Amino acid sequence: MRRRRRLGSTDGFYRFESLKTKNVVYGSGYGDFIRLRDEFGNVWRGSAERQSDDTVHYRFRDSNGKTISGIQDSWGVILRDEKGNVWRGFVD
Repeated sequence: MRRRRRLGSTDGFYRFESLKTKNVVYGSGYGDFIRLRDEFGNVWRGSAERQSDDTVHYRFRDSNGKTISGIQDSWGVILRDEKGNVWRGFVD
């Protein structure tokens, strides 16, 4: 049986998939620091920032300067990259 994590928790395993290209990034985070890796071996480093309305804002950057950012709310995590592609995922 899966347990539902408390909304706003940033600790755990992350997995995001691009809705357009189906590329995947995954990794783990503890506290405010998150480290992800994509299927091409690029490392994405990021942070999670809790907001007053019980959402979490995420920001990720790779070594080439590309960025992905978005929010986590009661429906899950949704991110958008600099080209406008949408990434959906979860924190487990």
